[in-house]
Amino acid sequence: MAAMLKRISIVREQRVKIRRLKVKSRAGNTTKIHLAVDGYGLPVEFEITGGEINDCSAAPELIARLPDAKAIVADKGYDSECIREQITKKGARAVIPRKRNSLKGNADMDWGLYRCRHLVENAFARLKQYRAIATRYDKLKRNFESMVAMACGFLWLPM
Repeated sequence: MAAMLKRISIVREQRVKIRRLKVKSRAGNTTKIHLAVDGYGLPVEFEITGGEINDCSAAPELIARLPDAKAIVADKGYDSECIREQITKKGARAVIPRKRNSLKGNADMDWGLYRCRHLVENAFARLKQYRAIATRYDKLKRNFESMVAMACGFLWLPM
């Protein structure tokens, strides 16, 4: 089973409270970390956007930077036809559940493969152990990106 999961990329977003950032939403100052992990739950790529940015608008750049995979698993926030087409053009299978208001159903959805999405949730849990990421003390985006990159590097070290 580990060989099958080895080439799966998982994409998800996580909101993090921030301090003194120009991005304002109804909930206050927020930012999102869009993270892609491999089949072992180790970070491969990430992108940081403002809290008001839609997940579907940030995903194409992240998916373009991903290495080749057999399947890309994502949550409902990334349900878009253009994202599904981009994943198909990369030669991967899109395992993304459709939103509730979608006219197409989830008949072709592989729910067994979708269960592997917990790997990205676990990666976020390990990233949140670093105080600088959980609380976002950095004012500038480049400083926060550097901290996230260092934390992702630390996650690779035990391997």
